[in-house]
Order: sequence, then C-alpha cells, then structure tokens
Amino acid sequence: MSETSTLIAMDDPVLSTEFATEMLRQMRAMDSYGTYDNYAPAKILEPFILTKAMKREIPIIGDPDEITIARVKAFYNAIAALIEKECKLMAVPMINLTHEGFGRAIITVGKLVVVDRTLRDVHRFGFESLSKMKDEADKLLSVALTLVGEHSAVAGL
Repeated sequence: MSETSTLIAMDDPVLSTEFATEMLRQMRAMDSYGTYDNYAPAKILEPFILTKAMKREIPIIGDPDEITIARVKAFYNAIAALIEKECKLMAVPMINLTHEGFGRAIITVGKLVVVDRTLRDVHRFGFESLSKMKDEADKLLSVALTLVGEHSAVAGL
C-alpha cells in the first residue's frame, strides 16, 4: 500500500487542527492490530472522504459493514471528546443503528442532549472533503456548546 493519499493532501491545513488530531486519536484507538502506526495522518482519515462520484458507485440500498460503523462511531466520539474538552463536563456519545444503516447519534452532557442526529444510509457515510467534515463537526460542536452554556444546570446533573 502506498503511504500517500490521493483524496487528502499531506499538507492540508485541516490536518493540523484540534478536530483532525482528535479524529486521528479516535481512529488509532480502534486500531487494535497497530495497522495505522506507520500511516500518515492523511491516509488514516482518507476513508472518511467520499466524493460524489464515489457515492454514486455505492448502491442506494445496502447494509453498512463493521468498518463503516466504526468510522461513524469515531466521528461522533471525536465530537464528544471536543465537547468535553471545551466545557469540562463528561460528554457521552450513543449510536443506535439498525442492520440496514438507519438510526440515531446522540451526545449527552449530564442529562442534556446536546447532539441529536438522525442517521440514514450509513453505508454511504462520508464527506466531500476533509474541510467539509471539519465544518460539519464545527457546526455540531458549536450548537452543543451553546446548549451547554444555556442549560448549564441540566448539563451539570
């Protein structure tokens, strides 16, 4: 396998962000065999990138495999870790999926639900680019931190 990624440039500025660092941490945590030990960061995050052409090649109806489900979990775990880092309260991600790839991703802080996403077509989970993935994470993080700020009494329970 090549060490270079064709979908993510090795010098992509997103790779130096806190979000990318957390995503790499989450992906490496799931790598029980050490496969990612010698991989470049761009190569580890490359499976999250699905261009429109790549999505067209994936059937509309399909069941997600364990690797895809692990990527979904890594994405929401990273967001939960960033929420926790910002607000200093434990954030707990919960993913519930059917075998067909439909379900929910929820992140709670205390008794407060700060992220509630409906998941559909998980077998096609991915983002157009690394910056679009970061933008999505930033939106979720911003809303979550606003909710924690507005409802700190509930978040602290």
